[in-house]
Amino acid sequence: MATAVSLPSINSTVSKFVAQTRKMLIDGKWVEAASGKTFATFNPATGDVLANVAEGDREDINRAVSAARAAFETGAWSRMSPAVRGKLIWKLGDLIDKHLEEFAQLESLDNGKPLKIARIADVPLSVEHFHYYAGWATKIEGNTIPLTTVEPLKYLAYTLREPVGVVGQIIPWNFPLLMAAWKLGPALAAGCTVVLKPAEQTPLSALRLGELIQEAGFPAGVVNIVPGFGETAGAALAAHWDVDKVAFTGSNEVGRLIVQAAAGNLKKVSLELGGKSPNVILDDADIDAAIPGAASAIFFNHGQCCCAGSRLYVEEKVFDQVVDGIVRQAESIRVKPGFDPESEMGPLVSEEQLNRVCGYLESGIREGAKPLVGGSRLGEKGYFVKPTVLVNTNSKMKVEREEIFGPVVAAIPFTDPGEIVPRANDSVYGLAAGVWTRDIKKAHLLASKLRAGTVWINCYNVFDAALPFGGYKQSGWGREMGHEVLEQYTEVKSVCAAL
Repeated sequence: MATAVSLPSINSTVSKFVAQTRKMLIDGKWVEAASGKTFATFNPATGDVLANVAEGDREDINRAVSAARAAFETGAWSRMSPAVRGKLIWKLGDLIDKHLEEFAQLESLDNGKPLKIARIADVPLSVEHFHYYAGWATKIEGNTIPLTTVEPLKYLAYTLREPVGVVGQIIPWNFPLLMAAWKLGPALAAGCTVVLKPAEQTPLSALRLGELIQEAGFPAGVVNIVPGFGETAGAALAAHWDVDKVAFTGSNEVGRLIVQAAAGNLKKVSLELGGKSPNVILDDADIDAAIPGAASAIFFNHGQCCCAGSRLYVEEKVFDQVVDGIVRQAESIRVKPGFDPESEMGPLVSEEQLNRVCGYLESGIREGAKPLVGGSRLGEKGYFVKPTVLVNTNSKMKVEREEIFGPVVAAIPFTDPGEIVPRANDSVYGLAAGVWTRDIKKAHLLASKLRAGTVWINCYNVFDAALPFGGYKQSGWGREMGHEVLEQYTEVKSVCAAL
């Protein structure tokens, strides 16, 4: 049994949920792992055990894929109209909204993020995502094609857009519920069935979501949820010969392993991977807006965002003003446990992540980077790191080139606006970028030249279910959200009939 949670403000339903060993959802039933194994998930604010969860392995993945295949090929899901699918997806969104406080508390306990942020961001955006894709279920359509080299009216040619089939989805720990929504919404709208593997650090909200999927009335086997470790459950899912597509969000290192595993049956793959996003502030920017915007770009969600603005390029004329402002912002951030009402930044998700971020800080300082604020762990209990602003970095340092995935920004001055595009693009990543300027011509010219899947102008971290998100270069394959993501979950079939 899990260690009891002692926080006085915890919801009684959440307390009961984490106190029971959580099972996995396969074919509409909550079952133990075939091996009988469980693993612990930890409260990042204390390092204490939070809950115990069934540990999925290859045999559990086999069972889940078999259930998903049956639901896709011959089950009620395969015979369900798009309108009914859409109503189920909408109902799921409504149920999440009904249980908003439960999900917010689970996210804060499991991930460490401030409870108030989960309440106003993670959970409402998840609701919006399911509602958005509920509408798409009835709008996936093909085209009629006028053939160009044959006699008119001799053939009727058209395309059908059909679900790709059984989908394996592997989600990260930084936005556990929201990433589940990002993956499940379009897959279900397209008519696919799913085996979902949540991150081993943060499986709880996905498992609670599974209960609501049942409550909403989804047929058995349509969504299967198998918690476990990447090296076992994740690898088995990526390599499974009866999975038609795998969708992954996470690190570049694991993304490469996914691609290798998927090669066996040449399954389709979409990847949303890392970033080292440039955030560019020109000297004609609205500095009063750019300073808090740039601070939020790196410190939101403790810097555990793949699109975090971690390379801050500031035109020299305003460099000191901007950096001083961001330092003040960092100093004012209240770093506390997520359940503390004053918390503005919680702990990192795990001891492993804490050691990773601190390792980068030590490396940067050793190589000559100077922390103007932060630069180290905060306290001895929990996985807290001080918000950090580094200067005196260079492009050879790991802190400027590699994804840290923590609240650490490298502030870099530049003098010639003409040099900023090659410097910003000098990265293996291409997920996102920011541009701050009052000159709309400069803004759009820079946006057109930056090799990034998203460019924010005079803002940052603006997300919407209708806005595609994904990366260039080693930041990934394909797009999440918008109507573009539906291409990842559908096949196009050409039909040509003689008349």
